Amino acid sequence: MTVAVCALVLAAGEGHRLRPITNYVPKALCPVGNVPLLDRALARLAANGLSGATDVAVNACYLADAVVDHVGGRAHVSVEPGPHPLGTSGAVPPLRDWIGDRGLLVGNADAYLSGSGPDLAELLAGWSGETVRILSVPAGDREAEFGDLRFAGFSLLPPTVIATLPVEPGELILNAWRPAERAGRLEVVPYDGLYLDTGTPADFLAANILSVGASSLVDPSAAVTGQVSQAVVGAGARVLGSVTRSVVFPGATVGADESLTDAIRVGADVTVRVSGTR
Repeated sequence: MTVAVCALVLAAGEGHRLRPITNYVPKALCPVGNVPLLDRALARLAANGLSGATDVAVNACYLADAVVDHVGGRAHVSVEPGPHPLGTSGAVPPLRDWIGDRGLLVGNADAYLSGSGPDLAELLAGWSGETVRILSVPAGDREAEFGDLRFAGFSLLPPTVIATLPVEPGELILNAWRPAERAGRLEVVPYDGLYLDTGTPADFLAANILSVGASSLVDPSAAVTGQVSQAVVGAGARVLGSVTRSVVFPGATVGADESLTDAIRVGADVTVRVSGTR
């Protein structure tokens, strides 16, 4: 790298696709493998040498107080005025003074990366500070965005692009990635691993199941008297019935007469069924 880099984790989203879960919990704080998505993103950045309020920022808008409290002093927090988030592009201009003359690594809090292949290190390696880079995976049966590839949660913006992003709500794909692509200044970096956008119930559940493999993960403070199979049970949760291939949020309850399969449980009675819960 020939230019200094800081990072922004996007955590302001309203999480429409995850409702009703996100009526109670910001999307960025929803847990995968009993670790909030935001914490996973911060840990990934730290593993690549970016940590602390000088080098990492988090934006917040929807249920902002919960995000701010959760971050504490671990990162610089940019609270957007609302009522709606500024978007992936609009989140950057309010941070220009904090960014200074550095490049910016922008990551979605809801990006789940799992695999042994290169990820952010590959994205950062040898960067000239003049191009836009995006992490990518094969599109497969999803919508392709760049040839036969799709975006995998993280992008790298040079100072010249940061300086010209419009001070208005907007998205990076329109205001940064596509213009760079047209100018021949977009580098699409492959990620040799699995990427899930956990913003949908199906992918959020899939990420949780992947995080535990064929076993289950039960927080030590959870009370489980029922049956748990290939599931994730959060802190302070109570499972009296049976839970299979499901996620039980911290503090949630599964009653003795309940049998959840392929489901997400929040609180005492909020259930999102992904594929044929019985």
